[in-house]
Formats: sequence, structure tokens, C-alpha cells
Amino acid sequence: MRSLPAELLAAQRSTSAAPFLQVHIGDRIGGVRRLRFHRLYSGGEPPGPHAAACPGDGSLLRARVAGGQLYYQRLSSPGPGSDFAAWTALAAASQEGIALAARGADVLLCYVDGSGNLVARRSQDYGASFAPAAVVVPAPSGARRLAVAIKGPEDALLLYATDSTVLYARQSGGVWGSPAAWPHSLASASGLAAHYARDFDVVVTGIDGDGRAGVWATVYGDGYRQGPGTWSALREVQRADAGSGVSFAAPSLALADVYRLTFVEAYSGNQSYTRLQHTYTALDSDFADNLWREPFPEAIDLAEGVAVAVGSDAVWLSHPAGVWRALSGTADTDVSADVLALEATERPFGGSLRLLLRNEDGRYSGEGSLIAPGSEVSLGLGYLTSAGPLASPGPSYWIEAVERQGVGGRGLLLVEGETAWGLLARWRARRQFVWTAGQRTVFAILQALFARAGLRFTARSFSWLAANLYPAFSVQPGESGLLAVRRLLALLPDVALLGGPYVYLKEPREDESPIYAYGPQHPIREGRYRSAAPEANRVQVFGQGIFWEEFRWEEIGQTYDRLLQLHDANLTSGTQASRRALAELRRHTIASEGGEVTAPVNCGLELYDVVTVDDPALGPLGARRVRGLTLRYDATKGVYEQHLALGRP
Repeated sequence: MRSLPAELLAAQRSTSAAPFLQVHIGDRIGGVRRLRFHRLYSGGEPPGPHAAACPGDGSLLRARVAGGQLYYQRLSSPGPGSDFAAWTALAAASQEGIALAARGADVLLCYVDGSGNLVARRSQDYGASFAPAAVVVPAPSGARRLAVAIKGPEDALLLYATDSTVLYARQSGGVWGSPAAWPHSLASASGLAAHYARDFDVVVTGIDGDGRAGVWATVYGDGYRQGPGTWSALREVQRADAGSGVSFAAPSLALADVYRLTFVEAYSGNQSYTRLQHTYTALDSDFADNLWREPFPEAIDLAEGVAVAVGSDAVWLSHPAGVWRALSGTADTDVSADVLALEATERPFGGSLRLLLRNEDGRYSGEGSLIAPGSEVSLGLGYLTSAGPLASPGPSYWIEAVERQGVGGRGLLLVEGETAWGLLARWRARRQFVWTAGQRTVFAILQALFARAGLRFTARSFSWLAANLYPAFSVQPGESGLLAVRRLLALLPDVALLGGPYVYLKEPREDESPIYAYGPQHPIREGRYRSAAPEANRVQVFGQGIFWEEFRWEEIGQTYDRLLQLHDANLTSGTQASRRALAELRRHTIASEGGEVTAPVNCGLELYDVVTVDDPALGPLGARRVRGLTLRYDATKGVYEQHLALGRP
């Protein structure tokens, strides 16, 4: 249960408190800002190596190489009226690559000069002027596909790829060290991108030793999540099988609200294409967590890809002949005052929203309205209290449909939505995902699956199995994320619940203390309570050379044994098998008691909370676990109530 201030607790227990609902519509999916790119510039510049960055003064820096020349552009206040066609020739340069990075007032521009040297030019005034080129690596053989990231003044990491490996040079105190090869092995590297955020975060595209095209993430440590001067393992972001005709190139990486990564996906078979892909990390996750959303296409078909740059109020995409902008500060729409009716449900693996709004003047129907499919609906449940209107934030919903209605001369808007479970169900695996036994815990696999749907998965509490079972697990092409997650959770006693845009793991323990009381303190309007024999009261578990059995003797004494047998080759120890058997018994026990309570809204109540019930018509009924929640609000009928589905604690 969410913590509530004393004034709100007192109000929700009162029989006369007035409801207070907060309903905000935001341009987010999974809590992450939805970027809407609009093209500001279409030019005639030839394709070629290019880069972009935004220093701390809000300017936009662009660089490109064409015809043996390095061209540069600085726009102090970039926008629709800017002259994106104005370039300044800086120096002779090779077509092999270019890199640009900015942090505060510091800017680094790196390229291969006309003599074949890998050089860097530094600016300390937001890119307004540059010092002469300094040679980082004299005439490196085959240097191409550059990337650079700045930690601070005179402290940076420069990377470049050759046909056979990736090399890097570290700048410290203004002095560039000798280049060294990274410890990883790829057959070829087609692109590099880098960003600094307490470690040096690196993305590479190319072909692995088995001929598979891929996009991989790795970290060069600076002491945050990776040891200083060491490399993390290569971790897969995207992959295509050998012989598929799919390749990846031209990655670009930047940190906005989350990490944003673009790259080019190309297909060489029938109906060939070259398509920009966009992905991002799950809300509040680190780069090192490698929790990337399933890449999705942008309507930009350029073989060279785009360079991503993050400004103070916008995210920019740059190409020699194009500039796109997505504003990043769009405010939420507060519709609280226009809510006529609302029904919001939460249940295991599901939930829905129906929201009816006043819309007489069409205020929510115009072009650019956030009330559209994909937008996030944030609910706050509350009351008018002695301290003023107070509300507690509940789970988020995402709009699936909007219906305009005309009723009795009044304009209405009906909004229908779904919870994070709906987003997970709509993600389907584009290829096979495989985790071998011993590779990842169940918890880590769950994190990865939720991330592919753009959702952040974390924990309130978790069982021993969640952190200690390393199963062999696969997701087949076309399988939904919801089905895959349900198969994984079936291995655990844990449950998953929602809070805002987050999904949380929780272990519903038998010894969990009730957190709230329904009865004299919080009136019950209607109740129904049911007890039934569990579907299973005896469980046999067969693992890899392991057998375990658990019983519920009291239930067996009532109905004789109801046997459930489970076969799971992932179980390799008696501890794992016994905990799995207990988890299955627990799952069936919770479901064996039912019931429903209708009461005034408890603003902090969550799925799987344990509450006590003292019905005035039936007396004390003990503890129950919340297995479903439905909120109903109707301004015209004076309804503001909550319906609880109950189970055994």
C-alpha cells in the first residue's frame, strides 16, 4: 500500500468526504517521452561522414566531410528559421570518418586529416572557435568510423575501427595516450558511437565471428559500473542471423531523458530497404543494465543514418542534407476538471480504463491534442481534506481508443486505455531470444523482456528463486511478451504489480502482516466472501535428477489429495525443487478463497496488499489478499467507490 498523509487517511475513512481526482494525459510510453520529429531542413548536400552535438549554451553544432573537405556549422539558436545550409570549410579531411562531442563549453572535433593522421580539435567556447588540430594517432592504418566522448576538460575517449578490430585512445590532462585494441572480437565493425555518463558508454555495429549482424553495447570503465580502464562484455541490443541479408551500421548515441540510440538497418534481399531504427533504455535504468526497448522504425531512409544531439529543450537528428527536431518539454494535459465518469480496473496480468470527459467546445479534439492513442494517463486518487485536496498516484494507463460523442447537444469524449500489461501483450518477439542455463536469473530475464516492451521492471521484494534460479529459457518468434512473462513467473512464488509506469516484483509471503483494516474504521458498503477447496493440495516436482513433494494436510483431510505434478529440467537441487513445490501450493491456496468488498476509495491500496475485513453484517472475517481492484467514479450519480476482489492471504 502506498503511504498516505494523515489528512488523506482521515478523509477516506469518513462517510462525508468529497472526492478529488487527478487525471493527467502525458506524451509518454512506459514513462519515457515520445519524441515526435519534424523535418526543419532538406538540402542538397552530398551524403558522407557527419556528426552533431549540442554544447551547454543550447547551440547546435554540425560537421560533415565531402570532397576531401571538413565542413562545420554552428547555430547559436537553432530553430525553424535557422540557416542550416551555411557551412564553413575548416580543413582537408579524409572520407573515412568524423566524430563530434560536447560537454558544457568543451567541444571535441575528431577526423582523419588530409595526411592520414587521426586528429582532434578542441573548443573551450561552445564550439565558436577551435584550437589547431592535434595529432592523436599518426597515420593509423585503416582508421575509420570514429566516435568520441568527453568526460571533462582535457579528458576524453576516442575510438576508431579498422577492418579487424576497434582501437581506443584516452586523453587525460590534455595528453592523448597511445592507442590500444579493445579485448573483444568481431569479424568487422561497421559503426561506432560513444557517450560519457560516469563511465564511457559505447555502441558498435558489425558482424560477429559466426557471421551474424548485430548491434552491441559495452562500457569502458571510469569507476562507476565498470572498473577504471577495463571493458565490460559485449551485450546484444539487436541481432540478425547469418545469411538473413540484414546488416546494421551508423549508430548514434545520446543521453536525453533516457539513452537514445539510432542505427541503420539494411536488407539486401527482395524488397530491399535501408531504414533508420530508434531505440531507448527503460526508465531510470543505466546504460550498463542493457535494458533496451525493441527498436522501431523512423520515417527516415538514409544509408548514412543520422547523428543524435540533445539540447536543452529538444532532441535533434542531423544528416548532411537534413535536420529534424523533436521538442522535449511538452507539458501534460490536466483534464481533472472535466471528468464526468471513470472506471479503472487492475487485475493480475491485465487492467483497463474508461474515462468520460466534457468536450462541449472541442477543447480535447483539436490537432495536436495529447488525448490520442499511445498517450499515458496518470491517475491520482484522493479527497478534499483538512489540508486541502490531496491525492495518491496510482498505476498508469495507455490510451488505445478515443471516441467523440454527441449526447443531448453536449460534446463528450470517451477514452479507453490499458495498463502496462497491455503494452507487454502487444510486444511480440521479432526473432528467437535464448538464455542458456546458468546465464541469467529469472529476475534478469524478466527485466529484459519488460524492457523490450519499453517498460521498467524492478522489485519491491523477491523470493529466493527469483534471484537464484538460472533457467534455460527461450522466446519464440511471434510470441507475445505477456505469454513469455507468465511462463517465467510460473517458475516463482512471486507476483508482479503496477505503480505509475513501473512494474514491480513482489513475494506474497504467508506471514505478511495486514496493512489496512476494513470495517468500523473504513466502512464496507457491500461484501461477499467465499471459501473453496484448492485445485491442488499435494505437489510433486521432478527436476534434473531431483524429486520433491509438499502437502497441505488440512486440505487433504477434507477432500483427499489433489495432485499436481511438475517437470522442470531447470531445477538441479533439492532447495530449488522444494521452493518450487511450496510456490505452487501457495499459488493454489491464495486462489482458493474468494470474495468481494465494495467500499469508499482507499487512495493507497494496491494489488496483492493484505487487509483485514470486519463486515458489520457477518463479523470479523480475518485477513484477505487483494487480487483485483476496480475504481468507479460518476459525477452525475455521486459515485466514488472501490471494488476489491479478495483471496486468501
